[in-house]
Amino acid sequence: MKEIHVIVGAGAWRLDELRYRRHRLAEYLAARPDTAHLFWVCPAPHRQIERRAGSAGAIQQWAITDLLPQKSFRFARYLTVFHKKKLSELVRMLQPYTANSHLYLWYTFPGFPALSTLLPWRRVIYDRSDLWSAPISGKMSLIAKLRRRLIAEAEQKIVQRADLIFCTSDYLHQVTDGELPLEKRGRVITMENGVDYELFAAVSQSAVRQSPGQMVLGYIGGIKPKLDFGLLHEVAIRKPEWTLLLVGPDGTHGHSDFTRLLQCENVRWVDAVPPEAVPQYMRQLTVGLMPYKSSPYNQAVFPLKLFEFLASGKAAVGVHLPSTKKYEAESVYCCLDHSDPESLIQVCSQLGQTACTPEAVRKRQALAKAKDWPNIFSAMLEHVHEG
Repeated sequence: MKEIHVIVGAGAWRLDELRYRRHRLAEYLAARPDTAHLFWVCPAPHRQIERRAGSAGAIQQWAITDLLPQKSFRFARYLTVFHKKKLSELVRMLQPYTANSHLYLWYTFPGFPALSTLLPWRRVIYDRSDLWSAPISGKMSLIAKLRRRLIAEAEQKIVQRADLIFCTSDYLHQVTDGELPLEKRGRVITMENGVDYELFAAVSQSAVRQSPGQMVLGYIGGIKPKLDFGLLHEVAIRKPEWTLLLVGPDGTHGHSDFTRLLQCENVRWVDAVPPEAVPQYMRQLTVGLMPYKSSPYNQAVFPLKLFEFLASGKAAVGVHLPSTKKYEAESVYCCLDHSDPESLIQVCSQLGQTACTPEAVRKRQALAKAKDWPNIFSAMLEHVHEG
């Protein structure tokens, strides 16, 4: 029988020009010969979004509009009473497929939990990549606490309903185990993030040649409050001969620490770029940075950029990313558990000495190659089809 895949995404397909794990999963599933249709169900402030997305328009977008377009009304995404009726049109459209197709529901964020009860799904899968109910910067206002409580309750409904739960980090796996009774914990599997290996491996063949002593540290991804801008500012001040390159859309909403960082003459920020343009910025780097703050949210994070840096032949440094600690290796990757600028400077200096050493580049790419996305998604589908 043919397969119908419905993926619940956190936003419209091209919301911020960033490609997350969920986008790659959707394109992988859409390209499979057994897939008849793939639907991307997402919250949106307005109904008017592109109906087709992905390569060759193979993905059908289905927007569930918020109560009102203002951000404060997004809480309705997590309350069944507000979205169950809006899902009815989607359910009516999918109903005829239940007779001759296998329907699979994939949650990639904890919105619209009611959807899991409205159709006879062959499998309900939760691909859990974040601690959605934890504060992204470690702090919460009273309103934020109430919103997080709604998210946590919605997520628990999905966790309890899911036939299979993939977690992107060992920490998330442990958290999920703690939310389930012992007899259900076998449905939880760790599947870390991967990399479009061939796309990024080509970077090492055309890397920008740097003069001796030149150092370009770079972060590529969404610019959000989870990043430690204060740490980066200290590094920029203490090493004025180094360049800090930040590439990605500004999601800080005018955060003062980010504004202050951009005032440093050796800091360069490039706004959102198309995913296919990311490798050209990788070429400019000496060392890749993932400078996160210490917070419950970041404790569960497994950054997409780790294996992208390594596939590009670039050494990388993470800060407050315990889920990546097991990949530490000399001249490849170092994970710091404290926000000390001198320690970061020292580690970057050491990694810079072997930045272009052929053997070091080979070690980085060998680690990344084992994490190619098709390998990860193929393994996930094997688990899905076992049921």
